[in-house]
Amino acid sequence: MLDSTPAEPPTGAAPLLRTVGLTKRYGSFLANEAIDIDVWPTQIHALLGENGAGKSTLVKAIYGLIQPSEGEMHWQGEKMVLSGPSQARSRGIGMVFQHFSLFDNLTVAENVALGLDGKESFKDMSARLEQVSRVYGLPLDPKREVWQLSVGERQRIEIVRTLMQNPKFLILDEPTAVLTPQEADQLFVVLNRLKAEGRAILYISHKLEEVKRLCDTATILRGGRKVSTCNPKAETAASLARMMVGGEIKEVRAPANRRTTIPRLVVNDLSLEPDDPHSVRLRNISFELKGGEILGIAGVAGNGQDELFAALSGERLAQDPSTIVIDGHAAGHLSITQRRKLGAAFVPEERLGHGTVPRMKLSENALLTGHAASGMVLHGFVNTAVTLKTVDRATETFDVRKAKRDPEAASLSGGNLQKFIVGREILRNPMVLVVSQPTWGVDAGAAAVIRQALLDLAAGGAALLVTSQDLDELAEITDRIAVMFHGHLSEPLPTADASREKLGLLMGGSTLGQKEAAHAAGA
Repeated sequence: MLDSTPAEPPTGAAPLLRTVGLTKRYGSFLANEAIDIDVWPTQIHALLGENGAGKSTLVKAIYGLIQPSEGEMHWQGEKMVLSGPSQARSRGIGMVFQHFSLFDNLTVAENVALGLDGKESFKDMSARLEQVSRVYGLPLDPKREVWQLSVGERQRIEIVRTLMQNPKFLILDEPTAVLTPQEADQLFVVLNRLKAEGRAILYISHKLEEVKRLCDTATILRGGRKVSTCNPKAETAASLARMMVGGEIKEVRAPANRRTTIPRLVVNDLSLEPDDPHSVRLRNISFELKGGEILGIAGVAGNGQDELFAALSGERLAQDPSTIVIDGHAAGHLSITQRRKLGAAFVPEERLGHGTVPRMKLSENALLTGHAASGMVLHGFVNTAVTLKTVDRATETFDVRKAKRDPEAASLSGGNLQKFIVGREILRNPMVLVVSQPTWGVDAGAAAVIRQALLDLAAGGAALLVTSQDLDELAEITDRIAVMFHGHLSEPLPTADASREKLGLLMGGSTLGQKEAAHAAGA
């Protein structure tokens, strides 16, 4: 084992949670093998590893969602056997999942009520919800319906609902994957406060710099086994990544022969009224994106990014066909399928439900987006061999880890599903790719693979529009960056001139930021 020296545990007779030889088998597949881990009160303990390393399996066992095949769990020094999540919650174990478990058509308060024991009236629970959310700096309106909320606001619901159960031990699975830097900073304040209150936190993240900043101890899994326990503050992001993957992370490099060509995606004064009272109105958006170019869009969640994606993909139609032009064809009135036939491809932010149908196999999901512009369908019949070949190519190229050749989408970990969705679209070799949050929830090695694939696609002459809340990601792969704010798109800045300070001003709607950006763009 490659143990480095972990941080000293807090004083106490026993860890709050201890696993001893925890093992989980699925047939002949070992998801977890003999894992020992100690988590103490007043400690933020990182759980690191590649996609498919066994992190989700381990925390599902701790939360009572699955039963270990072998080994033991100890809670406050006593052996613990959980028959389900309700028993875990009764002991003080709470979990915030990477994929939200919310009902879109219910209000915030109704969603929270479903996760509580129902011992207080709905009125009292709603008042307590508002108080807890305010006290911890995670403001929520109990009466708002979830479908009206941004991704960041939905994350708040999950966290506040768990905090209302007053947990002693809190599991967070990729909590900042959908948050802006500002929202992440606020979350860190909340987590440090919970730590100071004497709670323990098990923190899963692929963002290694935030792990170094936040966590006291890190346990690293690889291939279902524990390979290291260390003090992340004494490590570098590179050394943590090496322990996770067992080798060096390949550096992302823009191909030297990348050149810009003809305009492939042109948006002309796009304005779009919201389709519900709480959506964002798009206002006079214009830009030109050439082949070989990557344009990044930054911004706080809920400022029109989703609405712009819907307009570009054909989920919402523009009144004027010439508002959106794909490879010289007026496309504002065309459907998603018709736009795909023009050589466009789309990767939405939400993996389950939007990017894939959870209970469909990967091959069936590949068919849903690929039938219009591939050999998957001939004379009305599905070519199963071609759909499976698409799954195999994405699996091999993007290292998608799965238990069998063609599983249901919902059976994959979040990062592996993301690799499949991005790979599925990139391997079509589209001439226009519109992608939201391309590396949401994937490990450092997988993120490097995806970013390199985006750069290589652009080098082949494709035009890429990348929406991301990860400013470091945009700085690494884009040529220009624009910011969405209240349905407006700023003038794109050359990436070399797009400092975090300038982008921060634009993300906050500062007039000074807009003037600076316009001046830089015209310089």
